[in-house]
Amino acid sequence: MNTAKTLIALGFATALAACTNADQANQSAQDAAESATEAREAAQNAQATGDMAAADSARAAADAADAAADASAYIAGQVDGSDDMTRREDLSDAAEKAADSAEQAQDAAEEASAAADAKNNTDGM
Repeated sequence: MNTAKTLIALGFATALAACTNADQANQSAQDAAESATEAREAAQNAQATGDMAAADSARAAADAADAAADASAYIAGQVDGSDDMTRREDLSDAAEKAADSAEQAQDAAEEASAAADAKNNTDGM
């Protein structure tokens, strides 16, 4: 009886871990997509200032955020297709790292936009 309970508990733990990995990967992909959207907005804001150097920098960062978001979404899609727990964990971690890269690119785009805004802010505010 104890062996049966142990096996059932292990089965539940395995199923829970599989769901957690997929959920984590999907959340990472969603976060990456949001970062890419915000990076695009920052690039548009930089473009609106007329500072072409900052706009080009922000656009390059936004492109990097888009690529990282695409990678995160692709990786998240691979998590459900794997039966190997270690591989699922590795894929989930990779999706999270891609989302982190998208967020860093978003930060770079926002910095470029802020620099363009500061350069063009001549009213002292």
